Amino acid sequence: MRTLIPSPLTPETFAPFGDVLDATGDFRLINAGLCQRHHDRATLDFGPEGRAGISVFQARPRALPYAFDLIERHPEGSQAFLPMTEHPFLVIVATGPDAPPQAFLTNGAQGINLHRGIWHGVLAPLHAPGLFAVVDRIGTTPNLEEHRYPAPWTVLAP
Repeated sequence: MRTLIPSPLTPETFAPFGDVLDATGDFRLINAGLCQRHHDRATLDFGPEGRAGISVFQARPRALPYAFDLIERHPEGSQAFLPMTEHPFLVIVATGPDAPPQAFLTNGAQGINLHRGIWHGVLAPLHAPGLFAVVDRIGTTPNLEEHRYPAPWTVLAP
């Protein structure tokens, strides 16, 4: 069996794949000092033929151990996942379809932005309701490539 142990999601470890979206680090106060603005947290990329779109996804929760054999990528634009509840979710990424995947576990207060062309697993919440706002490219050209591993990978509990 091919197994992975998820690592905690940090900006440093996730940098090759995208951006970690959270309310940590530098901020400026707005709204009469009642709100912290953590400014410009992601590099959004919708390509020359696309535009930004916001969708709402409701994904079925998964449990660890979690077996998967499918990864995908979006060659025409970035894709951001912003959880609408305070629950951790599993993030699976790979540098390519022939490379071993990596697994990360969010802390319940993080979202992610996958850079254009990054291979990744499907949305994998670990708790119901699995509700996410997703910011990604809307356009007329194809923006999805899928790869199935010949044998599944299993993500174990940390």
